[in-house]
Parts: sequence; C-alpha cells; structure tokens
Amino acid sequence: MAVQKTNIRNSVLILMIIVAVITRSLNINHITEWVTFTPIGAVALFAGTYFKDRVKAFLVPILVVFISDLALNYAWFHKFVWVDSSSIVVYISLAFMVVIGMNVKKVNVVNVVGASLLGVLIHWLLTDMPFLYSVSTNGLAYAHNLTGYGQALIAAIPFEKSLLFGNLLFGAILYGGFELAKSKFAVLQTQRELAV
Repeated sequence: MAVQKTNIRNSVLILMIIVAVITRSLNINHITEWVTFTPIGAVALFAGTYFKDRVKAFLVPILVVFISDLALNYAWFHKFVWVDSSSIVVYISLAFMVVIGMNVKKVNVVNVVGASLLGVLIHWLLTDMPFLYSVSTNGLAYAHNLTGYGQALIAAIPFEKSLLFGNLLFGAILYGGFELAKSKFAVLQTQRELAV
C-alpha cells in the first residue's frame, strides 16, 4: 500500500512538472528578455521540496527541461542542439535549485519566495560568466575577466528579473496546487504529514 501511495504521489509530481515545462513553448517571443519567464526554476525548487527520493528530485526536472530544450531548439532553429557549454551551466544551476528546494522544510510564502530569490541569484552568477559565450545577446563581446563578468551580470538583469517572475508565478501555482491537492487527497501526503 505504501509503495502504491508513493507511486501515485510521484506520478502527480512528475505530471505537474511536465505540464509546467510544456508552458515554455507558449513563449513564442524567444528573442526578448522574457525568454527566461519560464517555469524551469520553479520546477527545480518544487522537485527538491517534494520528491523524497533524491535521485528523482534531480533527475526528473533536469531530464524534463533537457527534453523540452531539444524540442524548443528544433522548433526554433530546425535542428537538434544536444548540449553546449551554456546549457550545461543552466543544468548545473537547476541542480543547485533542487538543493535549495530540498532545504524548504516548511512550505509557506516566505520560504518559497526566499528559495526563488536564492535560485535566481545562483542562476545569475553561474550562467552569466563571460567565458561561456563568445558574443553576448546584444552583439557585444564580453572580456573574459572580472570586468567582462560585471558587464555580463549587468546586461543579464532584465533576463534574471523575468526568471524571478517566472519562479514566483509558477512556484505559486506548483506549490499552491500541490499543497491544495494534499489537503484534499491523503494519498499525496507523506507518512510524516499524516502523523501530524
């Protein structure tokens, strides 16, 4: 019975993550700073918080995002782009967000907003290292030193702002939706939650 309950809970979590990541395809204006207004950060935080199996917590969101990256790259550029240096750093930042989500012990607005802010900060610091890119999105090359890093960080602020908005909106939907579902369906609660 406990295994069946775990399977139902995990299936619901995976389905919520897949549906959230599918919404990435709705952002057809992929050349603006709103390209980062996506659920991927919220999905990583959510997975870290709710999956009890740590392997699933990392594997599910990163795999779902990787598959969606393949599909979106094919749709936009008409070719498969498997992995490049920038996407690897994005997946590493997602792994850090999963770890942040694992540290959300009590789901409430303050903790989820704090986790979202920390996740965006880590994403910002990791993904905007200038040595990852030869040319920036505005056509200017960033020097591969601290000055170039600072310039890249400043140029990335609009993108990180939209990532934060995505984390907050999709985080509210994912966390709020699952907490509501748990209150209605005991099968989604952990043994510890049922004991309280």
